[in-house]
Amino acid sequence: MLNVALFGKTAQQWRSENPCADGNIRDYAAIEQLVVLSNLESINAVLIRQQLSQSDRLLQLNKTAILQMKSLIGNKNLKKL
Repeated sequence: MLNVALFGKTAQQWRSENPCADGNIRDYAAIEQLVVLSNLESINAVLIRQQLSQSDRLLQLNKTAILQMKSLIGNKNLKKL
């Protein structure tokens, strides 16, 4: 579900689209995507404890992923790291 929230596809869909690639979708992710993915894992755990349905969690996680990616991509100081 986290892959769908961030990348818009499941790991299986990615593998089908990239049969010659070594590794998985996360191995090809940008550093910003990996940071957001880590955050989404934590947020998902909180949402599970709040007993939100999977579909509601997916919506929340996708919105969060979009906001965080926009923030990270637009941050010029990040490139200095």
